[in-house]
Amino acid sequence: MAIWTKELDLKALNAGSANTAISHLGIEFTEYGDDYVCARIHVDERTCQPYGILHGGVSVVLAETLGSLAAACSIPEGYRCVGLNVSANHVRAGRKGSWITATARPTHLGRTTHVWGIELRDEDGKLTCSCSLTMAILPPEQASRVRLDAESLAK
Repeated sequence: MAIWTKELDLKALNAGSANTAISHLGIEFTEYGDDYVCARIHVDERTCQPYGILHGGVSVVLAETLGSLAAACSIPEGYRCVGLNVSANHVRAGRKGSWITATARPTHLGRTTHVWGIELRDEDGKLTCSCSLTMAILPPEQASRVRLDAESLAK
């Protein structure tokens, strides 16, 4: 049974990321299932550190982007989610010219918090980074105090 409370539309998700850090880094939402969502990033001049490997901070941006999206699409109407904590263990380098794919799955879907596990893997399926993202789930009375830019509010 699907955990999503909002429709996942990959084309709309990718289009909605225009002019953000997500599009600047080239993050692409690629797939979803009943309890997971995937995105990928190319290891190139936008995402490398000076040694020609994926920057650890970019791995965290990918993980937080994916986990935040997953949380936002699995909470009740009128609620909002905000990040509380993200942690990452970098276990293998993502090499320049390769694609890294991330998959987010819920570890805990509570009333006030979510915890998402996000794994990043290289083209050979080898784990490059393991992340955990904790999200606060805000009910409507608190969610109204979370400010968004005017364009986001219009959606």
